[in-house]
Amino acid sequence: MRGKKRRKRIVAYVESYDDILFWRNILCQFENDQRYFEVMLPNIGNRLERGKKSAITALAANHQLGEYMIACVDADYDYLMQGCSATSKAVLENPYVFHTYCYSIENLQCYAQGLHNVCVMATLNDHVRFDFVSFMQTYSRIIYPLFVWNIWHYRHERYDKFSIIDLCNIIETGKIKAAMVQETLEHLQGKVRRKIEFFEHHLPNKKVEVSELDKELREKLGVKPEETYLYIQGHHLFEHTVAPLVQNVCYALVREREEDIRRSAAHSTQARNELSCYSNSIQDITQMLKKNTGYLMAAQTRRIMDDIAERYLKEKK
Repeated sequence: MRGKKRRKRIVAYVESYDDILFWRNILCQFENDQRYFEVMLPNIGNRLERGKKSAITALAANHQLGEYMIACVDADYDYLMQGCSATSKAVLENPYVFHTYCYSIENLQCYAQGLHNVCVMATLNDHVRFDFVSFMQTYSRIIYPLFVWNIWHYRHERYDKFSIIDLCNIIETGKIKAAMVQETLEHLQGKVRRKIEFFEHHLPNKKVEVSELDKELREKLGVKPEETYLYIQGHHLFEHTVAPLVQNVCYALVREREEDIRRSAAHSTQARNELSCYSNSIQDITQMLKKNTGYLMAAQTRRIMDDIAERYLKEKK
């Protein structure tokens, strides 16, 4: 009955189901008495679609994106490619397309400053047993030089010579144990160094170009060597590095809490009851990682929000 005063609905198309909560956590901060967002997968020709191509290419080609319909996608390498491909141009130039700046939402779910909170959510134990921030920074600095070579290969359409998969295979850490972090990082450093020496030997005349790209990534695009983990393939980071490490730490925290309960219980019956209660309160670690909102503190998230506020909603801070 009050149609003119009702809130405007803005549809935000995303790539997959896992992206819905991530973008809802960002877009809800711009809702007010004039507008609200509804985050969903694209529906093209009465057919539910998934993937960046559906969220961007088809909708943009049909001129469906606009004031009340936007696309929110993973940047992948498109941000770092800086328009070197058609998809990169669409991501960077379309005013109704917003991207993560880092590779994907999985990278931001692994945001180092929020990983301790993930452990707390999963185990209900707030004891700090591992310095996630320090580890991720060291890991990132080690892989950064090789990462720059990977971006160079993609910008020059030489990905068949050194693909993202090739990079992931080299920076694979295996199942990290908190007690063996130093050995893991030293082994990783050796693998990275050997591959860089290979490139420097076989492509000696490209070292200047790679050095200039390094400078561009740091100074123009805001890529910090200590945050390289945010720009590598997100699924690989999540599944092969961060999730195993967080699980290892969480298992130690659970054992610690169970030992505390046994030690503090007045008798065996109380110990059994408390252990049962605690066991029922423990959460799935992978799910807690996916629900991690520590990324709201990240500089990349602030850039997304600035784009939405200033470029799309035209709301100056």
